[in-house]
Amino acid sequence: MVETMNGHRTDLRDKGTGELVKQLSTQVSTLVRQEVELAKVELAEKGKKAGAGAGMFGGAGVAGLMALGSLTAFGILVLALAIPAWAAALLVTAVWAGIAGVLALQGREKLREMGAPAPEMTIETVKEDVKWLKDRKN
Repeated sequence: MVETMNGHRTDLRDKGTGELVKQLSTQVSTLVRQEVELAKVELAEKGKKAGAGAGMFGGAGVAGLMALGSLTAFGILVLALAIPAWAAALLVTAVWAGIAGVLALQGREKLREMGAPAPEMTIETVKEDVKWLKDRKN
């Protein structure tokens, strides 16, 4: 006796080969669809984490551009009143480069937290499904 997906109990010996193959095909189809859905959900979650890390890298890029722009702006002019102009330009550049470095390190860490982009749960359940099918054949 086997319980079907709709809750009815049936004896597989009473069914013909064609009907059993059709039932197996339907169940395998359902299983594949469920695995694909699980993969989609898992990849969406990983994509969100990757987006945060990529955002940090984007912030690092903006800070890097600001480092170039600040060479000619307010900071240099103000510092040039107290120290030579070349030293003021170098100091402002160093500050922006430090900010860019910190953001880049934070972005890299966020991407490392994400782990591999493969849908790990889906891979594991597919392996279990294959093992189950192999065990059923034996």
